[in-house]
Amino acid sequence: MAYHTLRHEYMQMPPVTRAYTTACVITTVAVQLDVVSPFQLYFNPLLILKQFQVWRLITTFLFFGNIGFNFLFNMIFTYRYCRMLEEGSFRSRTADFVMMFFFGASLMIIWAFFINLLFLGQALTIMLVYIWSRRNPYIRMNFFGVLNFQAPYLPWVLLGFSILLGNTPWVDLMGIAVGHCYYYLEDVLPQHRANLKILKTPLFLKHLLDPAPEEDHVPPPEFRPGGFNWGGNAAEIPPEGRQNE
Repeated sequence: MAYHTLRHEYMQMPPVTRAYTTACVITTVAVQLDVVSPFQLYFNPLLILKQFQVWRLITTFLFFGNIGFNFLFNMIFTYRYCRMLEEGSFRSRTADFVMMFFFGASLMIIWAFFINLLFLGQALTIMLVYIWSRRNPYIRMNFFGVLNFQAPYLPWVLLGFSILLGNTPWVDLMGIAVGHCYYYLEDVLPQHRANLKILKTPLFLKHLLDPAPEEDHVPPPEFRPGGFNWGGNAAEIPPEGRQNE
């Protein structure tokens, strides 16, 4: 019974969230079992360019360290905010969601050539959190029952928490910067430049990933953060919600 329940919950996850979190867990377990070494996974420009170890462009986003508090913390946030984005503002727009991942990962890799960062998975998580927080500005957050704040402050709270744990701030700052770049290009710029859209998802990706449009579909309340009626009547004014971490 437990197996079937777990399998059902796993298959209920949206495809991008399921694929990415599964890849992260498998990579971490493989390292934990000594099947692969972190030295085979980290971002190294010299090995990528001179020895063509191109897999490092992907594995740098999949390893969050050995299984422990830091890994579990990052996985919870990755799963939570990746899923809420995919089932919220990106619902029925899987191709656009994949394009967001590609844009963020590409920009982080470019910057990583100039900044000495080995693993970029945490930066990608912070990017997801930042985009979600800017698209849900009215939600009140509660962090470990200590801090209360509006959703747009969440990435900065996580940055402070990461520093308290002794981590370098550059990874989180990169995630915030890349998330802001995406948010500005996708959400802000089109409103001020006559619907100018710089980030365009390739048509082949839309045909490959996007299902037929769903009519009159309203997601369940747990995936309508803050009461936003994603997929409902756009004329309705979303009430201020509340969400606990």
